[in-house]
Amino acid sequence: MQIRSAISATAASAAFMAAVVILCTIRPAASQPPPAPQAASGARGGPVRRQPDPINYAEHDGWISLFDGKTLNGWSGDQFWRVEDGAIVIEPSCEHPTGTVYLIWQGGMVSNFEMKFEMKGTGAINGGMQYRSWILPPPSATAAPRPQTNTTPCPGGAPRGIPPSAASEAQWNMGGPQYDFDAGNTVPGQFYEQATGRARIAWRGQVVRTETGKNPRLVATLGDAPTIDSWFKPNDWNEAHIIALGNNMTHILNGHVMSELFDEDVTKFHGSGLLGIEVESTGKLFVRNIWLRRL
Repeated sequence: MQIRSAISATAASAAFMAAVVILCTIRPAASQPPPAPQAASGARGGPVRRQPDPINYAEHDGWISLFDGKTLNGWSGDQFWRVEDGAIVIEPSCEHPTGTVYLIWQGGMVSNFEMKFEMKGTGAINGGMQYRSWILPPPSATAAPRPQTNTTPCPGGAPRGIPPSAASEAQWNMGGPQYDFDAGNTVPGQFYEQATGRARIAWRGQVVRTETGKNPRLVATLGDAPTIDSWFKPNDWNEAHIIALGNNMTHILNGHVMSELFDEDVTKFHGSGLLGIEVESTGKLFVRNIWLRRL
């Protein structure tokens, strides 16, 4: 028994010394840098998750500028439109009303695209950016002129003006989708449609789906009214962003999704058309930094 115990102790001692020799052999020297850490793995063994990088609104690589900041070259509209301090401007007033008028980009039809532009408004101005739009048929030669329904003098006492006739504006009269905008923070970012009978489709804070033969349906909401109101900058420049891809159209205002439409009504949906600026009411509308990227 003593012999066996001595042999066991000797074997155990030999095994321990062998392990020490192995560990000393594979341990890196103190002067060597430690090995580079391996990429951490997620809970399921994949790469670590990371948040997406925020988009830079001022990034325009691969985009084209639609406005040179100095002239209306490349655009077509009536005499009310002008350039002022690097922005396209129109200023309807009680004395000089415009009615509903348009300034149309002459670069041709656009289908799938992203568009960025900045808008600012004063007074009661209402306007927006038309896209995938078209020129409406001209009015009949026998059509009656626009009636003057309000004959009350203007606030300063001057006579109320008469807007231009429908016939004189016919070459620019547009129908189709619009990124809506106003100075009073009632409609900015909603999906509106001119001259199709649908008008407001995706209101602010809504994701909406349309289907042929059915009323539009609310898919989801994007926030409560106070939150949505807080995204607008009154009396300041607002950053607008449109993404139109197939029948999905997303309207973004100052980095927030304001409305989204999935237009599956084949009797109404238009997948391609013209770009243009629309205005109505009174006040002043400013538009600048207009960029387009075709998809």
